Amino acid sequence: MSKIILISGDPNSINSEIIYKTWKTLNKALRKRIYIISNFELLKKQFSKLKYSIKINKINNIYEATKHSELNVISLKLKFRKPFCVTKKEASKFVTNSLNYAHSLAIKDKKINIINCPINKNLLKKNKIGVTEYLAKKCNVKNSSEAMLIKNKNFAVSPITTHIDVNEISKKINSKIIFNKIFTIHSWYKDKFQTKPKIGVLGLNPHNAELRINSEEKRIIIPSILKLKKSGVNVNGPLVADTVFIKEYKNYDLLVGMYHDQILSPFKALFKFDAINVTLGLKYLRVSPDHGTAANLIGKKKANPTSLIKCIDFLNKI
Repeated sequence: MSKIILISGDPNSINSEIIYKTWKTLNKALRKRIYIISNFELLKKQFSKLKYSIKINKINNIYEATKHSELNVISLKLKFRKPFCVTKKEASKFVTNSLNYAHSLAIKDKKINIINCPINKNLLKKNKIGVTEYLAKKCNVKNSSEAMLIKNKNFAVSPITTHIDVNEISKKINSKIIFNKIFTIHSWYKDKFQTKPKIGVLGLNPHNAELRINSEEKRIIIPSILKLKKSGVNVNGPLVADTVFIKEYKNYDLLVGMYHDQILSPFKALFKFDAINVTLGLKYLRVSPDHGTAANLIGKKKANPTSLIKCIDFLNKI
């Protein structure tokens, strides 16, 4: 039975709230498999601030015996004055150390999967990448074969480029990246679910640039799709991005877009919190809630834990 490492993530966030709300929904057997990487004192004070009554147990490693009645926490260093007011410098150091520690555990033990609670991308600004790219770099993933998959029970989306500015998108798209990422997704579905997913690929430009000869659709996307088909991938496209989410998306197991908001915005409009973020192509399985740190909701006890609950449920069944 696999262990689940839950990284508490950004200390200035709703994370302690969704951890508590999620914990209350879990059965005894599942609770004993979860280990939280956080700062013990911070978590304790945040729960107190939120008026949450919960027992937390400070442990040294993931091989200690655990109790289902207590939240088991591996504590990392963190300097703070107030429960939800940690300096950016300290928060950045804490988040980086948490990711590094979880990575080292998962590399050593193949029965470990990782969930990271939301993290403000600015805390990884020194690396100029998001968590997906950060862990891919830690795993020495080459040829851009890691893939971000946002999924629920019946449908998924994946962006070819992730956390980059819009004016950089066309420069980052090439046939090799498109092929590698989609083939990674295809292989994962075959391995985990014994199925060949039906994949739709979106074009980059409005109306697929009318398939002009010098467009990214003609030069890059269509040749990539043809190569994927020759490799046995059930793929179709390029699909027109401005209409595909009206009805046509229902014909596919997943849609692949060229950039982050092209597919995540309509996906979230359709499914709200019913989704998780899965990173494929790493040396372990990493998932995270499909939402941000929600700084505007800190302390209000209004945060929705559905996506974190879905993350744990997914890892429990995988």
